[in-house]
Amino acid sequence: MAGFEFHRMAQDGKARSGVIRTPRGEIRTPAFMPVGTAATVKAMLPESVAATGADILLGNTYHLMLRPTAERIARLGGLHRFMNWDRPILTDSGGFQVMSLAGLRKLTEEGVTFKSHIDGSQHRLTPERSMEIQALLGSDIVMCFDECPALPAGRDRIAESMRLSMRWAARSRAAFGERPGHALFGIQQGGLEPDLRAESAEALREIGFDGYAVGGLAVGEGQEAMFGCLDHAADRLPEDRPRYLMGVGKPDDIVGAVARGIDMMDCVLPSRSGRTGQVFTRHGVLNIKNARHQDDPRPLDEACGCPACRGYSRAYLHHVFRSQEIVSSMLLTWHNLAYYQDLMDGMRRAIAEGRFDAWQTAFHAARAAGDIEPV
Repeated sequence: MAGFEFHRMAQDGKARSGVIRTPRGEIRTPAFMPVGTAATVKAMLPESVAATGADILLGNTYHLMLRPTAERIARLGGLHRFMNWDRPILTDSGGFQVMSLAGLRKLTEEGVTFKSHIDGSQHRLTPERSMEIQALLGSDIVMCFDECPALPAGRDRIAESMRLSMRWAARSRAAFGERPGHALFGIQQGGLEPDLRAESAEALREIGFDGYAVGGLAVGEGQEAMFGCLDHAADRLPEDRPRYLMGVGKPDDIVGAVARGIDMMDCVLPSRSGRTGQVFTRHGVLNIKNARHQDDPRPLDEACGCPACRGYSRAYLHHVFRSQEIVSSMLLTWHNLAYYQDLMDGMRRAIAEGRFDAWQTAFHAARAAGDIEPV
């Protein structure tokens, strides 16, 4: 794990704050990773993403292997240079996207054969090929190749999938080899079954990883079930390694996950919502396309320092969204990403100061109060 270190600085209940140190920079935890699926966070420049407070981005193995291909990116200097992002990057393994293709894929012990959603061409992903692609991309944190069945699913299906993922995890570990300065994370599976989650965690501990992810959640089970799973699943993972909840989520999902011991999260929600006019604020979610905003001179959130809130009114943002101007996606995405990073910063401070419970209470109370109409 040379060049990759995790330090817990504080803990309040199960909530943890700390730092992950990598050769490309530090990642403050709890950390939210904006998603740069195709080597870009949509509607944002890399320096704009950095200005929101993001320490790390997520890249997508499946999409990048299809276009422009990992080999082309490697020839052009790697993913960091290709997309002009000099901070850490985590790449997922491609497993989730491949599994979501359903009728376009064939699953075997060896791996997955699938057809591209772009042109129908046939491709193959195995643990070894996933490690090769992620090495070509040059990501700082690599995810092992796994299978992620959609929920709900029968116990037998979940158990079979989890055990296959553990065999693939061992193959991923072997294929990853020794790459100083780069980290490999294992992925816990097991659906909502406590004993299967425990079995998966034990298998991953035995293999040994630089960090551990909770996979197989945020796939249709609902928040209550997800939190119920996290109440025991995160505790099964090593305390001295980062814990990453994949694909989560809404602000209250994130707060609940941190309260249950999670250190890292990612989701397309803030950027995708910005492009569709959904805005996250301290007072909850607002839809900028609604007519009630057309004469409103206030900012989206008076406590936010992002460019959308510093320089533009709700009335203007309503106008450019309804007019389908590109600046709408830019400003609303910037605001949402800034809100998410402010959320993480607030939690880090609260955990460090031992007041996380009070912070959570205030967070939920502000959202329950709702957005305040102009006088």
